[in-house]
Amino acid sequence: MYVSQGELLYAGKAKSVYRTDNRGELLIRFRDDITAFDGAKKDCFAGKGTYNARISAFFFRYLEKHGVRTHFISVCEDSSMIVRALKMIPIEIIVRNIAAGSMVKNFPIEAGTTLSPPVIVIDYKDDAKHDPMLNDDLIITLKIATPDELREIKQIALQINGILSEYLAERGIHLVDFKLEFGKCEDTIFVGDEISMDSMRLWDANTGESLDKDVYRFEKGDVMEAYRQVAERILADQES
Repeated sequence: MYVSQGELLYAGKAKSVYRTDNRGELLIRFRDDITAFDGAKKDCFAGKGTYNARISAFFFRYLEKHGVRTHFISVCEDSSMIVRALKMIPIEIIVRNIAAGSMVKNFPIEAGTTLSPPVIVIDYKDDAKHDPMLNDDLIITLKIATPDELREIKQIALQINGILSEYLAERGIHLVDFKLEFGKCEDTIFVGDEISMDSMRLWDANTGESLDKDVYRFEKGDVMEAYRQVAERILADQES
């Protein structure tokens, strides 16, 4: 599907967002850039954008089939997709199923500890402030979201966690944790941004090896091979 790429609206660390000729629709282009540690570490790997675009498109379609509203409309070229324009809510919802990463660094919990029930962490999305952690009272005081909106966002995040955890487990992958972003169209909340190896922490169920951006972040091996393995497992049914 071809859509005319219009004015650049936003360029993040690894994605660019453009206007299109269709009112209410945007084009997201997944670039081959990869960053870590608030952009202190940067590289570019050919094909990375395509992997993230295809995985995100697949997960958004899968979630829609399971009753979750997302901004996804259609695929546009290998590394791009067309999405519904949203007014983004400036928070990141992190759902944690297994203790890892910053949770282990900042709190007295051992890496690999299963979290039951899953833990939801909410950060304020602001690179200049290094995405500080929020709580419900701050979110409501700052008028980032209403109590009802926050309750709905958390409910959707846990619903997505259940759907994706089950799907990935069937393919030999543990969903350790992942990040979601949300936005509104009129008064309706949708899942936005992306769901890919850049925004998820994934471990091989048999070996415990990382299959996500941690491979790049901590120099654990070939990050593109890790992304290829995830894409192969996730997209196998779609392409068979």
